Amino acid sequence: MSKKDEKKLMNKEMVIDAIKDSFKKLNPKYMMKNPVMFVVEVGFIITLFLSFFPTAFGDNGTGLRTYNVIVTIILFITVLFANFAEAIAEGRGKAQADTLKKTRKDTQAKLLGSDGKVKVISASELKKGDIVLIEVGDLIPNDGEVIEGIASVDESAITGESAPVIKEAGGDFASVTGGTKVVSDWIKVEITVSPGESFLDKMISMVEGAERQKTPNEIALNTLLVSLTLIFLIVIVTLYPMAQYTKVEIKVATLVALLVCLIPTTIGGLLSAIGIAGMDRVTRFNVIAMSGKAVEACGDVDTMILDKTGTITFGNRMAAEFMPVKGQTVEELTKYALMSSLKDNTPEGKSIVELAEKRGITDDVNKYNSCEFMEFTAQTKMSGMDLPEGIKIRKGAGQAVKNFVTNQGGIIPDDLDEIVNGISKLGGTPLVVSVDNVIYGAIYLKDTVKPGLVERFERLREMGIKTIMCTGDNPLTAATIAKEAGVDGFLAECKPEDKIDAIKKEQAEGKIVAMTGDGTNDAPALAQADVGLAMNSGTTSAKEAANMVDLDSDPTKILEVVEIGKQLLITRGALTTFSICNDVAKYFAIIPAMFTLAIPQMNKLNVMGLSSPTTAILSALIFNAIIIPLLIPIAMKGVKYKPMRAELLLLKNVTIYGFGGIIAPFIGIKIIDIIITPIVKALGIM
Repeated sequence: MSKKDEKKLMNKEMVIDAIKDSFKKLNPKYMMKNPVMFVVEVGFIITLFLSFFPTAFGDNGTGLRTYNVIVTIILFITVLFANFAEAIAEGRGKAQADTLKKTRKDTQAKLLGSDGKVKVISASELKKGDIVLIEVGDLIPNDGEVIEGIASVDESAITGESAPVIKEAGGDFASVTGGTKVVSDWIKVEITVSPGESFLDKMISMVEGAERQKTPNEIALNTLLVSLTLIFLIVIVTLYPMAQYTKVEIKVATLVALLVCLIPTTIGGLLSAIGIAGMDRVTRFNVIAMSGKAVEACGDVDTMILDKTGTITFGNRMAAEFMPVKGQTVEELTKYALMSSLKDNTPEGKSIVELAEKRGITDDVNKYNSCEFMEFTAQTKMSGMDLPEGIKIRKGAGQAVKNFVTNQGGIIPDDLDEIVNGISKLGGTPLVVSVDNVIYGAIYLKDTVKPGLVERFERLREMGIKTIMCTGDNPLTAATIAKEAGVDGFLAECKPEDKIDAIKKEQAEGKIVAMTGDGTNDAPALAQADVGLAMNSGTTSAKEAANMVDLDSDPTKILEVVEIGKQLLITRGALTTFSICNDVAKYFAIIPAMFTLAIPQMNKLNVMGLSSPTTAILSALIFNAIIIPLLIPIAMKGVKYKPMRAELLLLKNVTIYGFGGIIAPFIGIKIIDIIITPIVKALGIM
């Protein structure tokens, strides 16, 4: 499937496959999984029988066979449309699964024996614990951990990201995934899974809609729909003998039509499609949900626990402020800090240049082509520039610069230590700037909060979600970052066990908790959280403990995943509201039509002004069928979600989808009635 087709709601090939699947799903064994639509199918079988034997249940009247045939066709189309909704949702997942399957080739593996010799075997023969050698151009045969070597790995087969990632033994970046490719150097990998149990295999099974398990909320809603179906089934079954007793003639096909219109067929036909589409939206966001329950839990999240480094902050130190010592000006300090950094290509050096430019001080690097640039080294702990006239500009660690200055006979300013220690207490890194034997001050480097996070955390707050930042920094640094980022709370000097305690504390209060992580030490907390999002670049244990894996390894993505979960629940609620309100309007079409001949006064309830009892019933039944495919785009895309309080969201959905659910049938049924009235007259079944 092309990139263009992937963005489409559905393409020609997907529609054709979905139509075929719609017929396959007519199997009663499959239909029984959806009790509401199974009742419609049973109704179809009954009316199909009556089409051949119209008087089998004592019905009489002209045009009865034709009437039964028409009802049968409409019921059949209703079931097909419901099956199509589910099949088209599954088709999007299966298309992704097919793409993933292309990466799962029967690759060759270089198995290392105990004697160190290489034996080439099929990847399918590998067992857990085997050691394999993977060199440049080799596909990684199965999931594992790097135990020796370092290499660049192309993971575009599963992430879509073309930039290779570095994998090396030890740490949190030793995990490799089967189907990815080594593009430089070599690594030795210990296989950690058996054939057929790799992460890629799990991805394929998860994105295929047919493998999806129903979530708790979906099961609860399904139970409600079944209960409503049983209630109306009992009503219809008892209505027939009552009508016979009171000498009111009601055709069996009409009773079936009444049942189909009374039971919540709209949401019954779309329920599975909504759930599958929810998982599909997460997958298209490059996050693999290990279950539908995980996606649904995202919609119920009350508390989000986030690591500071790499999630809230960039994780590298950026220049934040120029702090001169007494006797020196900010302008002079900024000028020399800029000069010392013009040829410094480190992130810190570039950030100093950017900060100086923001302060209105600029310089041209070409002016210093004849100067000697001193790169930072672990030995000197300084960098800088030597000008042709002999001036030496340096920036670096406080003690290193102090030693450099005193060696040239300079004097250390009295307030320098106070400035340096103050920066350190804030969790920042001080870089002292000197020119020859004079110290001008210090540059405050700090871990910078990612842009846009303040607004995103505010969005979460509007949803009623509390954010907690976890960091190993001291309380003062943690408080500074937390305030700047706009989180609701923080845990300073946080150890792995502290994360678990924080999650358990929130859960004890009945809250649903989400968190992100990538390391082995994050695995227990990821397992404890209701929603655990592991980074694909992280360890195998972290990915196994979590119920979601982010293929892009972007920890902040959990914010969007939560919104997708919210959207799933809102879509289901909105369409359920629409379906139930839909049924209310359909009552006004069918009930008066059924009894108006025997009880003329019932015609007062014919508020739609429908032509006849027959056209009223057929119009309601046709509307009931066509509304399902019309709602498929909403079920697939999801109802547009804006962060707001639950009560406001409920009021909005009830207003739009509740009111719309009542109005739409009145308009739709009336239009259909106008269209089919001449046809019904021509067929002689008025």
